[in-house]
Parts: sequence; structure tokens; C-alpha cells
Amino acid sequence: MPNNNKPIYHYSDLEKHAKGTLSHEVFTYIQSGSGNEETLKDNEQAFKKWKIKPQFLNDVSERNLSISLLDETYKTPFLLAPVGHLGAAHPDGELAVARAAKEKQVPYIVSTVSTFSLEEIADELGDTPRWFQLYWSSDQELTASLVKRAEKAGYSAIVVTIDTPILGYREADLTNQYFPLRAGYGSANYFADPVFRSRLKESPEVNKASAIEELLKIVFHPKLSWKDLAFIRKHTKLPIILKGVLHPNDAIQAVDYGADGIIVSNHGGRQLDGVLSSLDALPNIVQEVSGKIPVLFDSGIRRGPDVIKAYALGADAVLLGRPYVYGLAINGQAGVEEVLEHFLNDVDVSLATAGKSRISELDSSLVVKV
Repeated sequence: MPNNNKPIYHYSDLEKHAKGTLSHEVFTYIQSGSGNEETLKDNEQAFKKWKIKPQFLNDVSERNLSISLLDETYKTPFLLAPVGHLGAAHPDGELAVARAAKEKQVPYIVSTVSTFSLEEIADELGDTPRWFQLYWSSDQELTASLVKRAEKAGYSAIVVTIDTPILGYREADLTNQYFPLRAGYGSANYFADPVFRSRLKESPEVNKASAIEELLKIVFHPKLSWKDLAFIRKHTKLPIILKGVLHPNDAIQAVDYGADGIIVSNHGGRQLDGVLSSLDALPNIVQEVSGKIPVLFDSGIRRGPDVIKAYALGADAVLLGRPYVYGLAINGQAGVEEVLEHFLNDVDVSLATAGKSRISELDSSLVVKV
């Protein structure tokens, strides 16, 4: 992937090569967290507090990495997390990620704030499983339109991000004065939407700056409440997953209000600094949900053993974020494919060397907190 054609295996090397490829502002946007980045660091450090207790003399000659989720079987034990503005990392952005996901058959959760429209991304994915991540706009008609478009384009779930009533206080981006949405990297789904376009005096093709200003006014919905989930139910038959759950009470509310799944996530440390790591939140949430709905895990996954630990602590699936974005930045589709291939191999080896042959065999007996 790098210029010397040597493959990159270590996460810190991925980060270093991406830093050498991207502008300072774009790299910082991808790499950084909110505030003093306490939570960003804790997401990775939390995994070090849990140790794997391998169980040997089991037949691990054949491994099965597949998982069952929402009545579907996926070949890989992870999904690609929704990451916005990927055109800032590489000109092909989400299209390159979609092609790589198709090649490796990894489910892709596509962000609302993508550089290409959800329809264009779906075309590249073919029959590859995909979900649509929704930033619930303060314009309800626009939100309904996005959901309907996703269902029509073959997305099989709606992932509602609930931890972003407003944008977090991201000191690094404020220092750099870099905001990719303002730069136009996350506007494609809006500019292609008939409801959004009807709100404009001039089309985005005529007056892009004015369209972006309108987008910035309505992209988030700080008044959003639990009762509003019924609105989405009226507009789609797809499963609804809530992303951004950290408090057990929110997990209980998700069940009570009919969510089909939750994602334990602190937005990769990019929203409120000082919150607990996603891994520290996971066990209590799994206990509260008690198998009623799937519990997915996001924030801090870097290596195969991380996946083993998250599944052992009760996750039904995990999401991979920054590593594949760094691969995209370094070498487009080929870079993403290399990251996915190495990550799959790491998970496979980690599973076998933990003494298990199937992801479904992982449970709390395999880990201990130190």
C-alpha cells in the first residue's frame, strides 16, 4: 500500500502513512476526538483492561467467522462503521469503500453525510449488505425522504445516530478551522433529495454556497426525543437501530420504544469528551437488554483480539471505523481492501489461538478484567 509496496499491518503505521498522504486539516479531522481527547484515548485503552483466557486442545482446523444479525447471516464478524465526508480522504470516497466492501463481502453502513449519494453507493455495492445511517434532520419531511430513498435503494436497516443533537466541541477542527460539511464533502444525499431541493431558492448547481448554508441549518435535530421514533416507523418497514447508546437506561428505553437493535458507541470519542469508553459501557448494557434486541459495538476496534473481547463481553456484532478510512486515504479501494483482508486474517488467527472455531462460541468465560 505505501510507496515501497510493503503491506501495512500495524494500526499506528496505517495512521502514520495516512498522515503523510493527507493535508494536515483532513488528517486531523479523521484522527482527532472532541475536547482534550480523553475518551478517544480511553476507547483503545479499555481493551487493555480485559485479558483473554484461551482454552486449548479444541479442534480449530476450520473456523467460521459468520454472524447472524436481524435474521440475516453475514460472512464477516464486523461491519464498516458509518464515516462521513470520505471524499475528503480520497476522491473516490464512499464509492471506493463500497467497491472494497463488495470485493470482501463486508456489510457497509453508509453515512448520511457522504460525498456521493446513497443511490450511487448502492450501485457500487451490488448485492453486498448495506445499512443506512441517518442524521435525523430538523426538517421532518427531509428525514422521511432520506429513509424512503434508502429503503428503495436496497438498504436493509436504518441506523439512527442519537448522540449528535449538535456537533461536539472538537478543538482540533476549531483550531484548524476545518469543517468538511461546509466544504461540501457531505452534501450529496441532500443535494440529490427532492425535499431538500424544494427548500432552496436556487439549485445547488447554481448556488452551492447558499445550499450548504441551508443544509447547515437543518442537518441536526436537537429537539429529537424518544417519542419521535414513531415517525420513522410510519415511513419504513426496515429495522431501526439506535447508534450512540452508553447509558443502561437508554438501552432499556430503546427496547421499550421498539428499536430493533442498538449500537454501543461514543462516536469514536468525537462528541462529548470525558464519557466512558464504549467497551466499559458494553457489559452493563448487554445485561440490561438481556437478549431482547441485538447489541452492536463501535469505537476503539483496531485488531483481531479487540473483536474477540467485544464478542466475549456480549456484543452481537462490531463496527470497524478509522482503520479502513486510513486505508482509503493511502490507496483508495485497494487500500481499503488491504485493511479488510489483514483485519479478517487477524480476527481468524485470534479466534483460533483463543481456542475457538466459531465467533458464536465466544462468551464471558473467555475474558477477565485486570
